[in-house]
Amino acid sequence: MSTIASNLETVCQQVQMAVAQAGRPENAVTLLAVSKTRPAADLRAAYAEGQRDFGENYLQESLEKIDALADLPLCWHFIGPIQSNKTRPVAEHFHWVHSVEREKIGRRLAEQRPAGMPPLNICLQVNISGEASKSGCLPEDVPALAAALTQQPALVVRGLMAIPQATDDEAEQRAVFGRMQQLLCDLQTDHPQMDTLSMGMSGDMTAAIAAGSTMVRIGTAIFGARDYSA
Repeated sequence: MSTIASNLETVCQQVQMAVAQAGRPENAVTLLAVSKTRPAADLRAAYAEGQRDFGENYLQESLEKIDALADLPLCWHFIGPIQSNKTRPVAEHFHWVHSVEREKIGRRLAEQRPAGMPPLNICLQVNISGEASKSGCLPEDVPALAAALTQQPALVVRGLMAIPQATDDEAEQRAVFGRMQQLLCDLQTDHPQMDTLSMGMSGDMTAAIAAGSTMVRIGTAIFGARDYSA
């Protein structure tokens, strides 16, 4: 068994264990393999083991991989910051965007989504910990952003994404993720299509799943240390 295959099996087992501990349905959480800086061959190896959803942060790198892996039925998620002048290729090539934090970005993605493609699934990025260095809108600004972008027929506002402040304190992790879950629940009254919480990485995945995460983003634990020279 290859290293990627072994790692992927381990991570999937960890996800399923966390799901079971939380008393949630077996298929409640999607594993998003964060593949930034990894070569296309590594993604192909993960695909061979059943992985279908891949998350990319860097646009040019991701476009090259999307082209190289066009023969595979992969689901591509853009999870990095989006510059206004880079929205068109994101709108044209991805199935999901997790990092929408401004109405302007959402509008541009909608306007530039090709007519023949299904609506683009988006998550609104929330700066749930209020860190000055982090992207994302503040929790109090989320309802207005959701209301504005649900008016765009080329978009489906699926839910929320967050990267909380790093901590090893599981109680603190659960508290922060619990605020995200409550924020989504509040939004679902007016936006019942919002069914996604993109939150949880290697260090806080268990707490995120316990708080209702539907998509966890795991990179190094699957692919190994990042190769920035690639």
